[in-house]
Amino acid sequence: MRGDESGRPGPTAVPPWRLTRTLTAAIAVDAIAWVWFLIGLLRPTPQWAGWMLLLFAVPIAAVTSWRAGAAGRTFWRYVSAGMIGLGLASAAAARDYFSGDQPGQQIGGLTAMLYIAGLLLMLLGLLRIPGAQRTGMEWTRFGLDVATMVVTVLVFGWYLVLPRWESWTDGSAAGTASVVVVATAAVIGMLAFVKVSFTGTGPIDRRALYILTLTGGVGAIGGAMAPLLAERPYLNIGHVLLPTTSLLVCLAADRQLRATRAGRPASRPLSRRPSVLPYTAVLATGALLLTGAVTRAPDLLGVAVGAVAVTLLVAARQIVALRDNARLLDDLDARQRELTHQAGHDSLTGLANRTVLIAEIDAALTEGPAGVSVALIDLDDFKAINDDLGHAVGDALLVSVAERIAVQLPAGAVLARLGGDEYAVLLRGGHCAALAAITAGLRRPLPAAAHELVVEASVGLAEARAGDTASELIRRADVAMYEAKGQGKGRHVVFDDRMDQRTAEQSRLAADLRSALDTDQLHLLYQPIVAMPGGELAAVEALVRWTHPDRGPIGPAVFIPAAERTGLIVPLGAWILEQACRQAIRWQQTMGAAAPGSVSVNVSARQLREAGFAGEVAAVLRRTGLPPHVLTVEVTETAVFDGGTALDELKSIAALGVKIALDDFGTGHSSLGLLRTCPADVLKVDKSFVDDVTADGPQAVVVAALISICDGMRLRAVAEGVETAEQAARLYELGYRYAQGYFYGRPMPPEDIATYRPAHGPATQLTLSTVADRSTWPALPSGG
Repeated sequence: MRGDESGRPGPTAVPPWRLTRTLTAAIAVDAIAWVWFLIGLLRPTPQWAGWMLLLFAVPIAAVTSWRAGAAGRTFWRYVSAGMIGLGLASAAAARDYFSGDQPGQQIGGLTAMLYIAGLLLMLLGLLRIPGAQRTGMEWTRFGLDVATMVVTVLVFGWYLVLPRWESWTDGSAAGTASVVVVATAAVIGMLAFVKVSFTGTGPIDRRALYILTLTGGVGAIGGAMAPLLAERPYLNIGHVLLPTTSLLVCLAADRQLRATRAGRPASRPLSRRPSVLPYTAVLATGALLLTGAVTRAPDLLGVAVGAVAVTLLVAARQIVALRDNARLLDDLDARQRELTHQAGHDSLTGLANRTVLIAEIDAALTEGPAGVSVALIDLDDFKAINDDLGHAVGDALLVSVAERIAVQLPAGAVLARLGGDEYAVLLRGGHCAALAAITAGLRRPLPAAAHELVVEASVGLAEARAGDTASELIRRADVAMYEAKGQGKGRHVVFDDRMDQRTAEQSRLAADLRSALDTDQLHLLYQPIVAMPGGELAAVEALVRWTHPDRGPIGPAVFIPAAERTGLIVPLGAWILEQACRQAIRWQQTMGAAAPGSVSVNVSARQLREAGFAGEVAAVLRRTGLPPHVLTVEVTETAVFDGGTALDELKSIAALGVKIALDDFGTGHSSLGLLRTCPADVLKVDKSFVDDVTADGPQAVVVAALISICDGMRLRAVAEGVETAEQAARLYELGYRYAQGYFYGRPMPPEDIATYRPAHGPATQLTLSTVADRSTWPALPSGG
C-alpha cells in the first residue's frame, strides 16, 4: 500500500515555461523582424536589415534543436539539420536578390532546392519517429484517414491554385520554384499533423511536436501571401517567415528539453475517440462545393446543398456510433483494470498480495540489496477471536490491522497480506524505527465491528544480502517470525543463520517424529505424585519419551518444540492421552485398590485451540472404559489465560468429570482471576519457587501465599520439583500435602509403578516428626 495503486511514483510533470537565453533571443529577433516588416508596409525600408536578422534567427533555432537531441532523440538532430538547410536557402535567396538575378519574391533554382532539402530533412526525421503498434484494421483506418486528407488538399489545390497558376508564377521558372516550395511546406505540415494525430510520437514530447507542425503551416500560408507583395519588391516574406519559424522551433525544442529533464516522456496510448481530421476534411470540401455552386453554377446549388447535408448527416451518425463503441470499450477497459487489480490485491483489505509483493521485492533487489528488508507480521491468537466473536469481527479486525500498519510505514515501503492473519512489509532503509512504530501501533485498541480489540503480533525480519531472491528473503523472515512466536507474544526477531540451523534440525526432528508415531519409537514414563508426609503413591503424571533408532534417546525439551511448531503436537498429544488411559485401566485390573488414583496427562495450548478437543477426550474415555475422575488434564496457565476456545474446551472437559490441573503455576501471567474462571481442581506450584523454599526469601513467601489461596478456594496444591528432605519438611510445615519430584521418584516405566515404595519414607517421617500435624485432605483419586 503506497501512494498510488502500482506502488511506483507517477510521471514527473513537465516544469513550467521559463525564458532561457536562447528562447529570449529567438523572441527578440522575431519581434524585430515583424516590426521592421510592418514599417516596410508603410514606406520603403533597406533590405539588408531583413536579411541580417536571418543570420541570428536560424543559428538560434539550429543550436536549440541540436541540444534537444542530446538525450538520444535523433529526430531533433534532423530538425537542426533542416534549419541549417533553410538558413543556407535564405543566404542563397539574399544572393539572388542583391545580385539582381531574381526580382521581387521569386527565388532561383538553387534556393528552391535548398529550401526543399531543409524541409525534407525535417520530414525524414519525422518519419523516423517510432509509431504506435497497430492492428491490421487500425492500419486500414489510418490509411483511409491519410487518403482523405490528401484528396482534400488536392481538391483545394485544384480549385484555388490551378486557375491562378499563370498569375502566381508569372510564367517563369523562378515563380514555379516559389510555388513548389510553398506546396512542399504545406504537404510536410499536413503529413506532420497526420503523423502526430494518427501514429503517436514515441519518445518525443507530444506538445513539442504539435508546436513544430505549425512551422509547415506558417511556411505554406506565408508563401501563399508572397504574390501580395509583388508591388513592394523591397519586402521579402521570408524576412518574417524564417524568424517566426525559428521561434516555433525554439519553443518546441525548449519543451522537449524540459520534458527530458522531468523524465523520459512516454508514448500516449491510442485514443478511442473518433479523429476529427476526416470530418474536418468533409466540412472543408463541402464548404468548397457550396462556394463553387454559388459563384459558378447557381443551378446546381440545390444539389450541392443536398449532397453536403446528406454527407454531414451520415458523418454525424458515424460519430454517434463511434462514441457508443468507444464507451463500450472504455467499460471493458475499466473491467479489465478491475480484474487486473483483483489479481494482484487482497479482496478483503485491498492490500497487495504475494504475487505483487514478490515483484516489488525483486525490483528492490535489482536496484541493490543495501537497506532492503522484509518483515512478516503474524497476529497472536487470532483464531480465538474468530472462534469467540465470529468471522465478521475477525475480518473487520484484519482490515483495521492493515490500516493501522499502513499509517506507520515509512516512504517507499510496501504492505501486503499473505493470507489469514499474516502480513508482510517490504522496507527500504532503516527498519528499527519502522518495526517499533508498527508494534506500538498494534498495541493500541483497534475497532472491529462493534468491538475494540487489543492484539499482539509476532514479527520476523530478514535483511537482504547479495544474491538474494524474493522467495529466499520471505523464507528467512518466516523463520524469524516463528522464532518470535516461540519466545512469546508481541515480540520481533531479526533473522540470523543460527535460526536456519535450528529450523533445519526441527524439520528433521519433525519428520522423524512423524515416523516415530507409526513405528513404536515413543513410550511413556510415569512420575509419582505422593501424599505427604509418608510419600504414599497418590497419582502419576504421564511423560513421553523418544528413543530414536539412530540417535538414541531424545529428550522432550528437544522434540516437543518441534512438534509444537509443525502441528505434530496434536496427533502426539492424542497418542499420549490414549496410551495413558489404557495404562490406567491395566493398573486398575492388576493392582486393584493400590492402583494410582489419578493419571495426569499434559495438554498443549495448540490442542485446546482445536474446537472439539473435549469430544476427543470423551471418545477416549469411552473407548478405554476409564472413569472420568481418574483422568487429570494438566494445562499451563498461559494456555487458557486469554480465554476463548481453550477455556471453553477446558470447561467442557471438566463437565465430563475429568480433573483439571494448572501446571507450572506462577511462571506465566499469574492472574489470580484465572483461578475463578478456570475450572481447576489442582494447582501445581512450579519448581522455581520450591527450590528456595527453605530460605527466607521471596520464593518462600510465594509458596506460603499459594497454599493459603488453595486452602481458601478448596484447590489441591502439588509442589513440583521436590529434591531434598529439607524441602519436603518445609513444604509440609507450610501446609502442602502433595508433592512430586526426584526426592520421591523419577519418571519410571509402568511396571515399576506396581512395585513403587516411598524411597525416602522413613527418613522423611523422621525429618517431619517434629512438625505439627495439620488436617489432611482426601487422597487425589477419591474423586472428591
